[in-house]
Amino acid sequence: MTFVVDSSVTLTWCFEEERTAATEYLLDMVTDSGAIAPALWPLEVLNALLVAEKRKRVDFTRRHELISALRSLPITLDTKTSSQAWMTTNQLAEQYRLTIYDAAYLELARRLTLPLATLDADLREAARALGVSLLGTSEDTEIV
Repeated sequence: MTFVVDSSVTLTWCFEEERTAATEYLLDMVTDSGAIAPALWPLEVLNALLVAEKRKRVDFTRRHELISALRSLPITLDTKTSSQAWMTTNQLAEQYRLTIYDAAYLELARRLTLPLATLDADLREAARALGVSLLGTSEDTEIV
């Protein structure tokens, strides 16, 4: 696995209008080398796709095609997400004013010393403050 991927990046792979060269590159990286995500990642992604269907961005069939495609990606789910939540993740959320969900991605990247792929501005700011490498935009040195 090469990096921690969050739902904001993952969802760009589902919606053509949200894709960028940087997020396409990350999809290629996942396909080639795998990635890791907190155990909550599928819940966040599935919820976003369900909301997209309710808002008529995708239909039932397309949502299930996307689920199948995402599920087939070599993304490992971290088994320590829950145990980290009570202390470290909660502390990161409080310190950087993040949701617990976003803090879980940050905690994982920090714990495993891996770059974090996210488009979330607050999460990117917190990662920078902690010295966590970032991926996801064309300005990130790892992508250029």
